[in-house]
Amino acid sequence: MSRRKLTAEEIDLWKKVVTHTERLHSGRNERGSEHDDLPPPPKPKPKPQRPAPASLQPFELGSKGRGAAPRHDLKPSPGRKLAADPVRMDEKAFRRMKRGKLKPEGKLDLHGMRMESAHGALVRFILTSQSKDKRLVLVITGKGKDRDEPGPMPVPRGVLRHQVPQWLALPPLAQAVLQITPAHISHGGEGAYYVYLRRNR
Repeated sequence: MSRRKLTAEEIDLWKKVVTHTERLHSGRNERGSEHDDLPPPPKPKPKPQRPAPASLQPFELGSKGRGAAPRHDLKPSPGRKLAADPVRMDEKAFRRMKRGKLKPEGKLDLHGMRMESAHGALVRFILTSQSKDKRLVLVITGKGKDRDEPGPMPVPRGVLRHQVPQWLALPPLAQAVLQITPAHISHGGEGAYYVYLRRNR
């Protein structure tokens, strides 16, 4: 289909339309670029790079379980706890006592006793010793059996060895006790305690 040519009237009409028409704002400046006040298009976010996988160490079944089984250490040893206590007695006498140079004036042996009977015997012994103006007494607990009790909660070795310092730090014995320390090897070592008493008032 051929295109029809415009007539002279149509051409004159088109020229009038063009002269009376205002140019619409096209959103571009004279150079044909976008206006400066428009925000720049957002830059595409770089894709996070995954770290290269670390080389895996060779694994052998049972390799972590070799060697001796770790022992349960439920509590610090009583000796370590008592060593952190401040010295409340005469320091010179304390050093002599730790070296075994002071002779105990009384002795209580708790070997083979149950907790209830051991606690009662300890209370009677300490209060009686203080009433007789004794200053240094020896309490023998034993080191305990070197074994773990079966079950989900292992029992610390030497129940009385752990319990006696706690009993001595609580009423009614706390008012009578000035210092507690593990005994010298000549008096039982870790299985016994020196208990230095306050003066009876």
